[in-house]
Amino acid sequence: MKVYSEQINFKTSKGISFIDLTNKVTGVVKNTQVENGVLFLFAPHATGAIIINEYDGRLLEDIKKFLEKLVPPNELYRHPENASSHILSSFLTPSVSIPLVQGRLQLGTWQSIIWVEVEPWPRTRNVYITIIGE
Repeated sequence: MKVYSEQINFKTSKGISFIDLTNKVTGVVKNTQVENGVLFLFAPHATGAIIINEYDGRLLEDIKKFLEKLVPPNELYRHPENASSHILSSFLTPSVSIPLVQGRLQLGTWQSIIWVEVEPWPRTRNVYITIIGE
């Protein structure tokens, strides 16, 4: 059994925004030569998340609108500056796991690995990738 770890880095834009990480993650998988196992993604951030969904602009706008309605960014909160970002992150997840079969991520036809940024300003982010398998 092999264990492979790597970190990917990227920059985000301000406010609720989305970045498709699928190609970056797929590139890491190809470099590992692990054929069968599981891939774990983890974001060590309190104000961002990883989701698996369709990366479609209209859908992402719907998700953004829903998140802003769920936790209004301009509400008065007790935590300074970015409370809405922390609250939103508590409804989302910082990690996902994806099966790896014959060297390929087992994502559905329309599924992508998506970073959800919820900070009100641009950030530099990183995601840890761990692959366990053979």
